[in-house]
Formats: sequence, structure tokens, C-alpha cells
Amino acid sequence: MEQNGVLNNVISLNKKIADKNRACGKEKSRGSNAKVIAITSGKGGVGKTNIVANLGFALSRLGKKVLIFDADLGLGNLDILLGLAPKYNLSHVIMGDKTVSEILIKGPGGIRILPASSGIQELTQLTESQTAKIFSELETLMDSTDILLIDTAAGISSNVLYFNFIAQEIVVVVSPEPTSITDAYALMKVLSIKYSEKKFKLLVNMVADAQEAKEVFRQLNLVAGQFLDISIEYFGHVLSDKNVTRCVKSQKLISEIYPDCQASNCFKSLARKINSFPAPLSLKEEKNIFQRSILINKQDRAESD
Repeated sequence: MEQNGVLNNVISLNKKIADKNRACGKEKSRGSNAKVIAITSGKGGVGKTNIVANLGFALSRLGKKVLIFDADLGLGNLDILLGLAPKYNLSHVIMGDKTVSEILIKGPGGIRILPASSGIQELTQLTESQTAKIFSELETLMDSTDILLIDTAAGISSNVLYFNFIAQEIVVVVSPEPTSITDAYALMKVLSIKYSEKKFKLLVNMVADAQEAKEVFRQLNLVAGQFLDISIEYFGHVLSDKNVTRCVKSQKLISEIYPDCQASNCFKSLARKINSFPAPLSLKEEKNIFQRSILINKQDRAESD
């Protein structure tokens, strides 16, 4: 019964989109034009959240309307990284006390942030109805968003896999540490086997130079090519910079405080790459966020039966 109700919401949503497009004289029925990108990692401590925040800022400097979804629902820390103190977070949305519009906060450069809760263990494993609620709410923000960045938790929990699955692009953050490389491989392996994800982008953080980053990519791509049926694209790197640690401690973004340092220049380059990603296809060819959420719920239910 619950699944039928969610499916009815999808039908209603797509009908509204189609009606709106016909009223505007558009020939094709489209979902939101927002690009949905998951920034993820197999291991914590690789600087993933800092990368998300700086990419969001750099994209805003390109004139893009950026929404960052802190999807580390039980241990969210994006707001702390930016020195923000939200009154409400996604736990209030899940409990039905607030809408996503009511919990939105603004960060540097005008980026909008959906803050996660911290210290609520129950949210590390969302139920079907909870995931459906989050994404039905999230759809209401997509028309006013150019780029949605999903900052997932690290690891291979169900939440991490889920938020990667609904994205149009998956960027895996890795550092030169062997454990980081091994865990990145494990994450891509699980996504490939369980959810048939075949394309990944690799971002190598905290490297001395581009050569070190490409060597990390070479190692990971070599192993994946031997044992996994996936494609890994080298997305880029972020150079080690002493100013990063300084800014994290002061809860500021390096891209804002030191816009011309080497790490900030890396973020600018990565933002330009993201900006060049193709727009989503029409609904006939590409599932929107809400439809992808239904797909994964169906799959998980079938596996548990």
C-alpha cells in the first residue's frame, strides 16, 4: 500500500511537469534541468565535505544556483565546516515537522544548504517512507537549482549507496593513502554489483602534484579494469595546501579566503568541468530523482522478500 501511494505521487508529479511544459509551449516533457552530482568516498578523512563546500562556492562564482544536500544524515558536519548554526535540519523534515524550504540555510557565495542532523543513529538507516519523503520534498527545490551536490557519508552503508544511485554523476574522492584507494575500490564494486552503476569519476585529493594524482588513478583503474565491469574517468585533483587546514580550523572556505592559492585554483578548474557536464535528458530517457528513489526501493524490497 505504501509503495502504491509513492507511485501515485510520482504519476502526479510527472503530470504537473508535463502540464507546465505544455503551457510554456515546450515540445518535450522534461524534469528539472538541475545536474545532480554525488560526491562520495569509501573512507572518511579524505576531505570530501571540504571539497563539496569549495566546489559549491566555485560554482556559485560561475553564476550557478547551487544546492548542497548534506546526506551524512546521522553525522552531518557541513554546517560546522562553514561556521553555520542551523535551527532545523533534515531530521525535522523526516519527522514531518518542517519542509525542506523551511530548513534551508545560506552559505558563502549564496549557496543553499540542506543541513543534516548529528548524533541521531536512527537516520543512518532510512526506511522506505523516509527516503520517499526526502526526495518528494527535494523535488520542490529543483526548479530553482542549477546544480545539486550530494555530500554522502563515507563507506558502503545503505544510505551511501542510495544517495549515489539517485545521482546522475558519481564523483569518488580518494587520497594517495592505500586504505583510501582500497575503500574507494570497494565502494565502486558494491555500486556496480548491487545497483549496476558502471561509470565513475575519480577526484584525487591532497596530492603533491598532478603526477601523483594520475598515479593513484592508474593504480585504481588498473585493478578495476581487471576485476570490475566499470569505467573510471580521471576527473581531476586538489593539491595539498597548508591554507586548507588553516581555513578548516577557522570554519572558512579556502576558495573564499585565499582565492588565488593552488588549492583554490584546483577547485575553479573542477567547477568548470562540472559546469560543462551535459544537462539531464528528457524524462522519457532519464529518470528524475524521485523516480530513481522508487527504483531503488523496489529493488531493495525484492531482495528482502
